[in-house]
Amino acid sequence: MVVRELHKDSVLPVVGLTGGIASGKSAVARIMGELRVPVLDADRLAREVVRPGSPGLAAVTERFGQGVLGEGGALDRDALARVVFRDAAARRRLEAIVHPAVAAAARERAARYVAAGAPWVLYDAALLVETGAYRELSALILVAAPLELQIARLMERDGLARGAALRRIEAQLPLEEKRRVADFVIENTGGIEELRSAVTALKQRIDTLFGVKG
Repeated sequence: MVVRELHKDSVLPVVGLTGGIASGKSAVARIMGELRVPVLDADRLAREVVRPGSPGLAAVTERFGQGVLGEGGALDRDALARVVFRDAAARRRLEAIVHPAVAAAARERAARYVAAGAPWVLYDAALLVETGAYRELSALILVAAPLELQIARLMERDGLARGAALRRIEAQLPLEEKRRVADFVIENTGGIEELRSAVTALKQRIDTLFGVKG
């Protein structure tokens, strides 16, 4: 586990959580939640910012047309995916709408948690490094696993052939690039109890850095 200084210029005490596919990021977030750390889920926020009646959905509809809406006016994610899947420019236009809205929602939720007395908040998001959003946070946790273990987990979890699992991993930013900017690294190479022990130790370390006693 690598530990560096907290970023002193961050506005809110928010620690980012990221990792490669099948690295165990979701398990780490779940354990942190069990340890009573407030957890913000970027995927959940991304769904909320385009809910019916939201400015986000209005912006998406204006950009991509009524064809991305389903029954009842909700976003049809499959229809939208078909539009942006093979069109990098369209995907960037979508990200330009959704990413700022998610970041704003995360800041608002984090501020609420801090106002209620939380010493720090965990922000679980896959693309913190790719978008550069990690620079605005107090620190960044990376959950890492060896390539062969990632492949094995993906094959078992998603029923993929080895080649398909490897292609999914290779489509992401290389783990070593994320490792270079991470403040804390959890090497998730064992079972759930080993991971729980590592997360508990890391949570206590971060508590100390934020001045939590006990």
